[in-house]
Amino acid sequence: MFTFRALRRISPRSALPMTVLSAALLAATACGGGSEAGSGSGTRVIAGFYPMAWLSEQVGGTAVSVDTLARPGAEPHDLELSPRQIAELGEADLVVYVKGLQPAVDQAVSERAKDRGLDAASAVRTLPPPAEDGHGHEHEDEHGHGHDEGSYDPHIWLDPSRMATIATALGERLAKADPANAAAYRAGARTVAGRLTALDGEFQAGLKNCERRTMVTAHAAFGYLADRYGLEQVPIAGVDPTAEPSPQRLAELTHEIRENGATTVFTETLVSPKVAQALAREAGVRTATLDPVEGLADGSRDDYVSIMRKNLQTLRTALDCA
Repeated sequence: MFTFRALRRISPRSALPMTVLSAALLAATACGGGSEAGSGSGTRVIAGFYPMAWLSEQVGGTAVSVDTLARPGAEPHDLELSPRQIAELGEADLVVYVKGLQPAVDQAVSERAKDRGLDAASAVRTLPPPAEDGHGHEHEDEHGHGHDEGSYDPHIWLDPSRMATIATALGERLAKADPANAAAYRAGARTVAGRLTALDGEFQAGLKNCERRTMVTAHAAFGYLADRYGLEQVPIAGVDPTAEPSPQRLAELTHEIRENGATTVFTETLVSPKVAQALAREAGVRTATLDPVEGLADGSRDDYVSIMRKNLQTLRTALDCA
């Protein structure tokens, strides 16, 4: 069940009342080691946003308690941390985040949890950010950037094969933080990596034979998905989904949609669809929702895998895949 307080807790059991959670936090501060979670004792993990929280819960199972810093239904890029969140981040056993996605989290980890932070992007080959003209970095498997090479596209979780690699790295970090449960963490990592590898196979098969390979997206979140499955991403906005495209950019996109024969402009779940809808009307095409899985809508019963499968079906329809 998913609940929310100052941090959003992900737990395999039901959430406990606020008084119990508060007592647990006091116990964690007093002990200084593994914290008392809302569902019992365990290694305390704080995730910057939903995909890393989901992965942490899958790898750690009942041996961990997982909180996420991003509020349900909120777009995570511009997250601002409260003093309480910053203090609790400093008390966590492990902080799992993607450096460059949430500047406030980057700063807090650097100041409060530098030796207990796992930057998920450090575990995988990253890609450069989209070019200034809005086009992504598709088909750059042999030219991807190492994580230490500066600016990169942070949306690594939209490639299930990269998520599988991150799961393995996370299992090792949890094993280091909590050696008593090392075997369980490594087993959890193998299990979720296997699920993610199977999901990758579904995408490989489902997007192999398509009439079109261009996807017009609300923002440049899908570069890793495009890179993995041989698609071309044409984003309305850049890496920041709140950025407003210029009239010139919208005119260019309208021309590009017509020229490429695209039939769909993809909207998202956590940002306004108005610009995408206006572009679709101007170009004479339809809209559909392609979820960047940056967070769950409040009250959603979906998870990472179910959302990605919905994305696959949406893409297959829009791209006319056999």
